[in-house]
Amino acid sequence: MNKQELISAVAETSGLSRSDASKAVESVFDTITGALKKGDEVRLVGFGTFACSQRKASTGRNPRTGEPMQIKASKQPKFKAGKSLKDTVQ
Repeated sequence: MNKQELISAVAETSGLSRSDASKAVESVFDTITGALKKGDEVRLVGFGTFACSQRKASTGRNPRTGEPMQIKASKQPKFKAGKSLKDTVQ
């Protein structure tokens, strides 16, 4: 399912117009992104948790040349599925 299919499904199940559903989906994505950017985590009980984790700087190898290179420290967004979601999918 892609973003447009998600918007269509939300519009169909909620009774919203397609443009209102699009605004709602975009708003949810923007809110989650903003919270992660600030360093907060977003916990949706029964669905899952969005959080950021820190990756340390490390030394890697350039796949073409094989020479060592520095990989900068970075933040990585993570999602951990909740128990209800895991049980539903199985």
